[in-house]
Amino acid sequence: MLIPVILSGGAGTRLWPVSRRAYPKPFMTLADGDTLLAKTLQRALAVADAASPVLTVTGRDYYFLTRDAYAAQTSATGRELPFLLEPVGRNTAPALMAAAVLLAERHGADCKLLVLPADHLIRDVEGFADAVARARRLAGEGYLVTFGIRPLHPETGYGYIRRGDAIGSDGFEVEAFVEKPDLATAQAYLDSGRYDWNSGMFCFTAAALIEAAEAVAPELLEGVRGSLAGSAAGSPVELSPEGFAALPDISIDYAVMEKAARRAVVPADFDWNDIGSWKAISGLEAADESGNRVRGNAVLVDASDCYVQADKRLVAVVGVRDLVVVDTGDAVLVSDAGRTQDVRKVVEQLRGDSHDAANFHQTVHRPWGSFTVLEDAPDCKVKRLVVKPGQVLSLQKHFRRSEHWTVVQGTAKVRVGDEEFLLERNQSTYIPIDTLHRLENPTDRDIALIEVQCGDYFGEDDIVRLEDVYGRR
Repeated sequence: MLIPVILSGGAGTRLWPVSRRAYPKPFMTLADGDTLLAKTLQRALAVADAASPVLTVTGRDYYFLTRDAYAAQTSATGRELPFLLEPVGRNTAPALMAAAVLLAERHGADCKLLVLPADHLIRDVEGFADAVARARRLAGEGYLVTFGIRPLHPETGYGYIRRGDAIGSDGFEVEAFVEKPDLATAQAYLDSGRYDWNSGMFCFTAAALIEAAEAVAPELLEGVRGSLAGSAAGSPVELSPEGFAALPDISIDYAVMEKAARRAVVPADFDWNDIGSWKAISGLEAADESGNRVRGNAVLVDASDCYVQADKRLVAVVGVRDLVVVDTGDAVLVSDAGRTQDVRKVVEQLRGDSHDAANFHQTVHRPWGSFTVLEDAPDCKVKRLVVKPGQVLSLQKHFRRSEHWTVVQGTAKVRVGDEEFLLERNQSTYIPIDTLHRLENPTDRDIALIEVQCGDYFGEDDIVRLEDVYGRR
């Protein structure tokens, strides 16, 4: 059985301000309306066996976002889409070891794992399927298989794999993994014809990974097993927070692949893009006669070789060249096109200043729906809440703010203190400070409310939750 394992998450640094910690790259919507996560699931379903599940390893904070993104695929195929939730991010080694142990218990140690990061873009599905078939055969022989992308240019932003001897017609032994090179070294790698880009995709049996981990990273594997054993029963499987948080932050390359005995690389000829910068994003759009690429509502005058993305407002660019301009409505990025890798430094500075824009968009997604901040002033905060059908917010109270709710769409079920009642469109209610309250959507359509907060502090930490169906504290 071939079981795709999708790794979804991210720090939200390289593609800021569209990607942020609370809504990272896999959830970004591309020009065709799909997210990278949805495209990854589609690829996984295209190569998985008919009876095999697709396991997603993600953070607890991203579970509901991912579940909702999968909803259409789930209803269309009836496929089992289980989740393994990390309480904190610890890179790919702990995540994949936990997935291997879990899947070995459920489907046998000989099941094959196809590891797919959720933030890659591959359009050549046939070429991808051919490479997976070759990797699957090598995995059946006990190899830990990685996918090597044939380099198209001397790239300094990727790690490389040096090929060894051929293994039949399916691939090569891995002679070495090498770090990101400087430009001259990258050119030498390209000229030699023996090096591939390290894609971060893998294929191996659960048994092969577990055996390799027992040999080269036994303490890490033991910690993963303990965290999995301590997880709460039920679905999704959530790893024990105490045990998992104590594990090292380490990639599967460093922990296992660089030290294991039986390693293979399948050279892949399909198109591959890890969407690692705004330069990569701009390449997805067609250029005009001046080399400009535009997504959204923009006007360019005497500009050349620029990328402009305007999600909401009109953006005008005059008399410039080689710029990246991205406007999300609450933040604007202007960067030299050759320095888009430095966008992460902006995020580092924002986080150092504890600025919300490092983590959150103007619209923040929650398990029950979303809220959009319309006004954020010292004496009040105004939000538009959208609650999905059948969803309910936590039973909560605040000590430093009161709230006014006005329904603008649908019918809401509201609790204020000990009283419960329905609010129709254009009706409102008041929630005093230190008063229990809850909002629910009892209908089969989205409802929307305007929430006006008044007080001296409006942070999310002024929420005391007494009951929450999503397990938040």
